[in-house]
Amino acid sequence: MLSDKEIVCPDNLLNVAHKKKGVVAGIVNAGKPLPMLSVMDAVNEDLIIPIFIGDKDEIQKCADDLKFDISKFETIHEPVENNTAKIAATLASENKIRIIVKGHIHTDVLMKEVLKREYNLLGKTRLSHIWHMTLDKEDKPLIITDGALNVMPNVKTKMHILRNVINFSNRIGNEKPKVAILSATEEVLDSVQSSLDAKEITELVKKENLNADVFGPLAFDNSISKKSAAIKGIKNAVAGQADVLLVPSVEAGNGLVKMMIYFMGACAAGVVIGGKVPVVITSRSDEAAARLASMAAAVVALD
Repeated sequence: MLSDKEIVCPDNLLNVAHKKKGVVAGIVNAGKPLPMLSVMDAVNEDLIIPIFIGDKDEIQKCADDLKFDISKFETIHEPVENNTAKIAATLASENKIRIIVKGHIHTDVLMKEVLKREYNLLGKTRLSHIWHMTLDKEDKPLIITDGALNVMPNVKTKMHILRNVINFSNRIGNEKPKVAILSATEEVLDSVQSSLDAKEITELVKKENLNADVFGPLAFDNSISKKSAAIKGIKNAVAGQADVLLVPSVEAGNGLVKMMIYFMGACAAGVVIGGKVPVVITSRSDEAAARLASMAAAVVALD
């Protein structure tokens, strides 16, 4: 059942990212092969100018093994893994880097530092995570949010997540994304809290001038399948043709994304948005193509 399909970075995301060349990015605890490989790819694509943070000897060894000339890039020597996050957050607060890229460091360690108010990295909206999912180089993306950062968001938090993903969708050229507020059912049931939240969000959106079609609750099948929506008699601008799935919990989003990766060979470009700097928090087991796509997504997310 596991897919052996090669994961490929989508051209559509790269093409948008190429409009912003040479963005300075802090690579947090950089001295491992996969982070270094994806940084090399991003440099070759002219997406980023890296500042490497971590053990200088390990970083240089990885670069040498990859035949990656890093002599013209800055390296900040910090052998203690957890201290590298502090350096990255400080650089971002001082406007010396515009993107933070997770290397070989735990996500919670990195994000705990980014969230500290002393760095002033938080914007007007709550931070949220998006996954830009594609199967092939020319594939139309399906965006899933939030499957990595906000664990059990309430309606207020989901509205922040919604605003962030609409903004990102606009940046990749989708002027009016179709957003499905996901639940286990398309009916509003008192026993299913996500369905109640979805109904409330749909009503709130009508009062705001958001540049998107938003509807919920919708189950997964009638969010993405026109046939399923038609059989169930669901008629609205979103049903069966969603561009974005706003999931009810981190477990739902994380599971859906991982199934697409491991069963379908999907490329998952993941980035935290809504703050002063986008933060790339790919899994340490992610392929280099997904890491490159995530950096492209972060470049796209920049103001």
